[in-house]
Amino acid sequence: MGRSYSILIVEDEPLIAEDIQGYLEESGFCVTGIAYNGEEALNLLDISEPDALLLDINLGVPPDGIELAGMIREKYELPFVFLTSHADKGTLERAKQTFPAGYLLKPFDGRDLMTSLEIALFNHFNSKASSGVEPTLEDFNRKLPTPLSAREFELLMQLRTGKTNREIAEASFISVNTVKTHLQHLFNKLDVTNRTQALFRIRELS
Repeated sequence: MGRSYSILIVEDEPLIAEDIQGYLEESGFCVTGIAYNGEEALNLLDISEPDALLLDINLGVPPDGIELAGMIREKYELPFVFLTSHADKGTLERAKQTFPAGYLLKPFDGRDLMTSLEIALFNHFNSKASSGVEPTLEDFNRKLPTPLSAREFELLMQLRTGKTNREIAEASFISVNTVKTHLQHLFNKLDVTNRTQALFRIRELS
């Protein structure tokens, strides 16, 4: 079974933070803590050792999320996804300077949040271990007790790029329900329970 990846939530609105925590835990993530301002976030970073962060940009008091992101990038080298109600050009330009792994506008839904986190985590860890060689179906099946079908491998490679179920369905000319069925079979063969664990299982097998 793949490990559960840990997330630190930095959000100054308690109700939104609780909703985010619910999304994450339902999807198999571990929430290491919730920080309501930058100072709390820095304290929690030193003791909770998360794999990634969700950062609200407007935290009410300094430092704001963008300033905090700069500190995180410099000291901790962790991926982070910005959450914000602000889409103005000035905020976006400041945010871009910190090289975020994602940028989500409120209100967002759980699927958008999960997809952004999956891609952020996968890219972060894959950048440290990538061989630059694309895996093949044969490569995977040599390492799995139950071999993948050609269709399952095709879906796996699309999952690897961060596509949603609907995008996979459109690209493969099948229904979303069929995609869900194939993915469930795929997850069983990979011994994982969700998309995030599947992404890291891909990296282990590549």
